[in-house]
Amino acid sequence: MTLARSKKVRNSARDESCTLRFYQVCNGNPDTVIFAHVGSQGGMGMKCGDNFGVYACSSCHDLIDGRIKSPDGNYDFSSDILRALEETQQKLIDKELMVIR
Repeated sequence: MTLARSKKVRNSARDESCTLRFYQVCNGNPDTVIFAHVGSQGGMGMKCGDNFGVYACSSCHDLIDGRIKSPDGNYDFSSDILRALEETQQKLIDKELMVIR
């Protein structure tokens, strides 16, 4: 299986707003937004394809990567991640960086 990789997709996060917007975590600063992978593929340290990424501020990215703890304890962020994935993919489609055929 070949994973989708695109430098243009990863670079598209520049000047975007965070699509994760985790409550009590998101810093709202577009200067810190990067393209963060949210899927799993393989083992530890292996990233999924670029088709499973979201625009994430540094604080939200720290939360999904486990560098900080959730202020709400064991809150399940899966619905927030799905919403962010939908928003990010729509932005990629609008930028013609993701094409559905």
